[in-house]
Formats: sequence, structure tokens, C-alpha cells
Amino acid sequence: MSLYQVQKLIYELNRSPEHRQRFVADRAAVLATYELTAEELQAIEQPDIGLMYVMGVNGQLLMHYAALRGFEWDAYIKAMRDGLAQHGAVRTGLYVAAGSLS
Repeated sequence: MSLYQVQKLIYELNRSPEHRQRFVADRAAVLATYELTAEELQAIEQPDIGLMYVMGVNGQLLMHYAALRGFEWDAYIKAMRDGLAQHGAVRTGLYVAAGSLS
């Protein structure tokens, strides 16, 4: 998994109107400039916000990307919850749970 590459893409989409325009105009060309797995490409294309959350994408980055892709706040939160239910616990990154929470 290339969490750094996913987060770099999302960061650049969130910050750069020019990058967003290129993404809209030729998504495949933009995505080809990042080292992404098939699962990551699928999650970005759909967009599967829940899967990206489970993959470990930072919530601050993901929140803005979700809004960019048309998710309102409640739908964003639901997508993350659905992702946990469908794909399991967060795999890596800031939100991974280490050990028992009790």
C-alpha cells in the first residue's frame, strides 16, 4: 500500500485548483503520476471514502476530498462508518487502534 502517495494526491487536489482541473479533464493521466495500488485506484475512482479511511488516509485530508467529490458532512461520516463495517479496522496511519481500548 502506498498511503503516502494517496495522501499526496488528495492533498494536491485539495490545495490546487489547477490540479483539480487536470484531474477532472484527464483523471487517468493525473493518477498515472502517483504510485498507487489497484485497490487505491479503485477507492479514488469510485470514490470509496470508507475504504480510504480504512486504508489510513488522514481524516482532515479525506474530509476535504469527500466534499470535493460531493459528499455532505453526514454522508462523509456515514461513509467512514460503513467503511469500518465493510472493510474492518483502520489498517495503518493515525487512526489505527493499537491493542485494546478497554
